[in-house]
Amino acid sequence: IYKTKLFDEVIYCEGTAPITLASGNEAHVYAEIAMQYDDGYSSNIFSFCNNVHTHEGGMHETGFRDAMRRVVNNYARDYKFLKDGEDDLTYDDIAEGLTAVISVKHPNPQFEGQTKTKLGNSEVRRIVNGIVSEQFQRFLLEDPRLARMIMEKIVMAANARMAARKAREDARKGTKKNNKE
Repeated sequence: IYKTKLFDEVIYCEGTAPITLASGNEAHVYAEIAMQYDDGYSSNIFSFCNNVHTHEGGMHETGFRDAMRRVVNNYARDYKFLKDGEDDLTYDDIAEGLTAVISVKHPNPQFEGQTKTKLGNSEVRRIVNGIVSEQFQRFLLEDPRLARMIMEKIVMAANARMAARKAREDARKGTKKNNKE
């Protein structure tokens, strides 16, 4: 099944941040993130550290998720895509139709496990979070037309999730009611 991009632009974020190594020396972590939305329902998040594919994610992916959740929910509230009192949008809502590549270059990566499938450096979470927060927010503010397209897709995903939950609850209530008769 072919998916259609919501828009041609790739959302691109990059930056560096200093860290202090165990030796006391200062080094830099470089992070680069590219993402694009399509009209599909699944997400494809690919993460790497020093060109090693971290299949199980890790701190760089956690920082990305946290930033996306915060930026999207703040934007949704500020621009009335969410009303007061409505629940926050979930990461699953935000990630629906999202393809993202998260790549970090770290002078001393700490992988979890023998297969190097998960990055464990906690400072990477803060670094990626800061870069994505600042630059994705700027992207949304600088291009309201594309921001609206993204937000409408995310809100539609949230509405579908809530409708499915309501349908499950209604079906369970109906089953309980029928069992009592």
